[in-house]
Amino acid sequence: MSAVKGSKQYSMKVVPRRPGRTLLVMLLITALLVAGAGGGYLYGYWVGMGGKSFALGQRDTLNAQLRDSRAEAEQLRQQVANLTLSSEVDRQANNSVRNEVIELREQIASLEADISFYRGLMAPGDDAKGLKLGEVQLVARAEPGHYNYKIVVQQLATQHSVISGELNITLVGRRGGELERLGLYQVSDAVDSEDIKLRFKYFQNVEGELILPEGFTPERIELVARSTGKNAAEANKTFNWPEPNG
Repeated sequence: MSAVKGSKQYSMKVVPRRPGRTLLVMLLITALLVAGAGGGYLYGYWVGMGGKSFALGQRDTLNAQLRDSRAEAEQLRQQVANLTLSSEVDRQANNSVRNEVIELREQIASLEADISFYRGLMAPGDDAKGLKLGEVQLVARAEPGHYNYKIVVQQLATQHSVISGELNITLVGRRGGELERLGLYQVSDAVDSEDIKLRFKYFQNVEGELILPEGFTPERIELVARSTGKNAAEANKTFNWPEPNG
């Protein structure tokens, strides 16, 4: 076939049609898209779970710290309770020891006076007769103005017989600048009258507790003992208010 002069000639090639290859390419592209989407999901899930795991870990750590803090707080609370109890026990122990010391001082003072008294009782003197007033024993108690007292009246004789009589005890002091006299019966429940009854063969103790009135400052104690009967006798003695034992 002769070419037409003056026109450009094109070369043509016949390509056979392959529909199966096109389908394969489309399937491959679809698979890649699906794989990409799935990978993105899995990556997102992994990241999300990783964050959740971190949060859970932090939560568990904080819970553990909270438990430790509560346990420590309970220990501190128990320590405070123990210290408070220990302080109370120490206070009670100190009070107990203080009371024991006071009681021991009372016993010592009483024993010393008894020794002195019995020494005089055993050796009153060949010609000694009548009544003898022993020293006034005063022991301060824990309460201010409270005292234990003890006074001994003794019979001086070579041949002792039962005698009767009475004893008057007067506290002399000042209150509000004025001189004041108080019978022992006014400050001691152990005595119910001004005249304290006496009846003994060798000696008689007059003892109890006295409470000084508020504002009263004692200066001295006056004692008068009288016996009645055939060989009546009288003994007088004045003591400055003694320094109490304790």
